[in-house]
Amino acid sequence: MNAWIFVAADLVAIVVMTFGMYLRRHGRRDLVVSYLGINVGVLAVATALSSSAAGVGFGLGLFGVLSIIRLRSTELSQHEVAYYFSALALGLIAGLGVEPMWLSLSLMALILVVLFIGDNPRVLRSYRQQTVILDQAIADPAALNARLEEVLGGTVHTVIVQLIDLVNDKTQVDVRFEVGVRRSHELAPRGPIQEQLPAVENDSLSQVRAS
Repeated sequence: MNAWIFVAADLVAIVVMTFGMYLRRHGRRDLVVSYLGINVGVLAVATALSSSAAGVGFGLGLFGVLSIIRLRSTELSQHEVAYYFSALALGLIAGLGVEPMWLSLSLMALILVVLFIGDNPRVLRSYRQQTVILDQAIADPAALNARLEEVLGGTVHTVIVQLIDLVNDKTQVDVRFEVGVRRSHELAPRGPIQEQLPAVENDSLSQVRAS
């Protein structure tokens, strides 16, 4: 009897997670099928093996193998990885049917609560991550931050430079920023080559040329 209660609880949990949270927030249909299939598959296998002595060990091994196969098959964003592991965990917890029952049900509910809060659009709603390609080769960090804040209209927190192409005059960066009021930067307009030099050096060059 307890086994069917665990099965029912898992089906309710995966439906809430997939349709109530993931599909409404992200709308990727192919992963809906993946989450449902992997959850029910793990649930069936774990339930069948829960009575054997090797049930727990095999279940954890199955968790790891399926994770490796799925994560190597296609590129997933970080929130999709979280949903994927949660679908695996829900099926495994319900399939193993750890006693007492309230403990298993509480763990399943905890997974849903954490996903609901962590993936809520209202949590850190002003923070963004973006890959940006600028039409200038900018090596000076201060000038690069100022240019990115001008383009993105926010405060840049982290910049990871992926490419500086001096031949094609291009800079590619991965930016973590916060949408809102930008910091003020006192930077004079500079061309693509001059942007690689600090502002103080730029002024010195101007004085030399004027003399």
